[in-house]
Amino acid sequence: MKRFYKDVGVAAQDPGFALLLDGRAVKTPARAGLVVPGEALAEAMAEEWAAQGDEIDPRSMPLTGLANAAIDRVAPDPQTFAARLAEYAESDLLCYRAESPDKLVARQAERWDPILAWARQRFDIELHVVSGIMHQPQSESAVRQLARAVTARSSFELAGLSPLVTVSGSLVTALALAEGAIDLEQAWDAASLDEQWQLEQWGEDSEASAALAARQRDFAAGARFLDLLR
Repeated sequence: MKRFYKDVGVAAQDPGFALLLDGRAVKTPARAGLVVPGEALAEAMAEEWAAQGDEIDPRSMPLTGLANAAIDRVAPDPQTFAARLAEYAESDLLCYRAESPDKLVARQAERWDPILAWARQRFDIELHVVSGIMHQPQSESAVRQLARAVTARSSFELAGLSPLVTVSGSLVTALALAEGAIDLEQAWDAASLDEQWQLEQWGEDSEASAALAARQRDFAAGARFLDLLR
């Protein structure tokens, strides 16, 4: 749509901070108040709106999109939303390793094993690692522990966690990043390892590279959203 406002601001509004366009509070797509729990997040969202040109491009406002999702999609039923994310514990990317070549096997071990080691210590669990793509069920206790780590989070935290999980295919990587055990670069290296390997072996492919870059933007947006909630 065309830009319809001049001024962007932020105002304290129980239970958090509201985004203002020309002094009027913004609504979510479902017509709820766009009120976020932290001033830092509200200010970052305001920067997204202020940076728009003559036309508004929602794709350039990922933080606003995640805030809308937290309010409209997650908050009405956070337990169900959390349960969907927790399902990734049953087939976490880090638990499925290549059978060959040796260099890929070694790279997966180098980047993925430390994250699994963190999860082992953090949640007192042991995740089964296999070679190949045949499904390997994880223990009920491990899945339950990881599910608890997800369901304990707020609606806004779940909204930020969602792209980390779905883009990477790894709940463990997402939790490690969310809890500060790894940084964004380490998390993305783990999440994109297989795609990066393919690009190295077969050369640059414009469509594949564009798709990977789009995933990286979504992943980074989720990480920044969580950072701003702290």
